[in-house]
Amino acid sequence: MNAISPVMLAALLAMPAAAPIPEESVAPLVSQPLPGVVGKRFTAAVVTFPPGARAAPHRHGAAFLYAYVLEGSIQSRIEGEPVRSYRVGQGWTEQPGAHHLLTANASAVRPARLLVTFVSDDGAPLKTSDPRR
Repeated sequence: MNAISPVMLAALLAMPAAAPIPEESVAPLVSQPLPGVVGKRFTAAVVTFPPGARAAPHRHGAAFLYAYVLEGSIQSRIEGEPVRSYRVGQGWTEQPGAHHLLTANASAVRPARLLVTFVSDDGAPLKTSDPRR
């Protein structure tokens, strides 16, 4: 069995820990009852992904959503579907109950921004992250 030399051990201990993966930030724009539809709410927000950022796997409960890329490029994967890439001017919908396994900035050097709109049950959370393993 090979032993680690004191020099190698010192080098390993001096290495910085892996930086955590940055996460997205959410800036709410509007949230109001949906006129003419009792118990439903319309919400819009801008979601910003710093370079290399990704969202934890999540669901949007019973909400229907539309996401539109304002800046950069996003990779997205819904359970049961392939990974898809979206650029500025492109968007997608998510059905109620969809399991969003991947939402990530496709660039390690440029930010990405989405406009996300929801139609949800009034008072329901808009995002529930999967439990951490």
